[in-house]
Amino acid sequence: MSYLDLDRLTEEDDLIRRNVHKLAEEVLRPLSIKVDRMDPRDRVAPGSPLYDAIREMKRMGLHRIHLPKDRGGLGLTNLQRYIIDEELGWASLGFATLIGVDAIPFTIAALFGSERVKEELVKPWLEDTEGRYIGCWGVTEPEHGSDYILAFRDREVESFGKGNVVIERDGDEWVINGQKSAWVSAAPVCTHMGLHAQLRDGRSLRDGAFVIVPLNLRGVRKGEPVDMLGNRDCPQGPVFFDNVRVPDDYVIAQPPFYELFSDQLLNLTSVNMGAFSVGLARAAFEEALKYARSRIQGGKPLIEHKNIKLKIYEMFERVETARYYVRKAMDFVYTKFFVEQSFTTPPRYARAAQVYAKKIAFEVAHDALQIFGAYGLSREFIIEKLFRDARALLIEDGTVEALSLDAADDIILNYNL
Repeated sequence: MSYLDLDRLTEEDDLIRRNVHKLAEEVLRPLSIKVDRMDPRDRVAPGSPLYDAIREMKRMGLHRIHLPKDRGGLGLTNLQRYIIDEELGWASLGFATLIGVDAIPFTIAALFGSERVKEELVKPWLEDTEGRYIGCWGVTEPEHGSDYILAFRDREVESFGKGNVVIERDGDEWVINGQKSAWVSAAPVCTHMGLHAQLRDGRSLRDGAFVIVPLNLRGVRKGEPVDMLGNRDCPQGPVFFDNVRVPDDYVIAQPPFYELFSDQLLNLTSVNMGAFSVGLARAAFEEALKYARSRIQGGKPLIEHKNIKLKIYEMFERVETARYYVRKAMDFVYTKFFVEQSFTTPPRYARAAQVYAKKIAFEVAHDALQIFGAYGLSREFIIEKLFRDARALLIEDGTVEALSLDAADDIILNYNL
């Protein structure tokens, strides 16, 4: 590998890193560039290279990395999970996001679902190597984006309004109506959604439910995939629900558990997004370093100019500090959730890890593109894609502003002096 790891990696850790990096470098990154340059409809059409990437990740078992071994996972340590996430972020933010959201509904079902749900949904997903089962996470709505993050800790939560997707019980089934917005990652290709829905008789966003929804049910309709600036290799699009019926045990979380559940789920996604962000930052840094070593300007390689030397150092410093903070945060969050089974883990650490790593990714990608100069604006080099993806990071999975405010509320309320 190209960087020195300051943690004491075991032989198994290093083998995992080398194997995933090989997949990232030889398969995923080239495929991601192809997908990035395709029309939105073509990206999700049969035969798209997107599906090749999904199959390759599933065949390596990367969709199962978050589960404990006794629930069908790979039996990885938290450090090993982080290593895999960083390498996926290095390869493709889009593919990393896609395999990340793929795991959400099925991982939650494996941990909290009934035996029937595990048999019907989780088992075939665990065994899938062809991309026949693909999950996504339905949170964002036409009237609710990152404000959803802030609502739960706000004293005036009812001022945020109600959700745009409503669920209500009807006998031994639940009926779902409404729309999830165009920003649901992987929605155009997914088969099952982990859906956040408003209870019909609920007073606020806190009064919701998390439900597993197979998207082949009657009444489900997908909208057109969106043409985006960045993260184009993870297709996004809206999903509509018209009297969609699901069995009672497909509803995994309801009040009062729902609020704690949603907060901890965001903890998990935050540290994973942080790791993806570090991977992207490292990719941008390495591209800049490689280019500066070879590009001759002003009669000598760019790397010999002092201003470039300083910029390379600053980028290195940012990547290294982000890596070790996100690793610590991921270890803390995963230990609390999967080992201690705690639902009271303070969110400030996970939110800060995500915000910090996202900002670092954008700063490093920005500086890297500046080193490339005009060439950085062309598609000849991958740095323009990394820059677009880094910009998208500042918005997806919660804007950095909303995540920061959420962490601030937790600090103000719960940081003991």
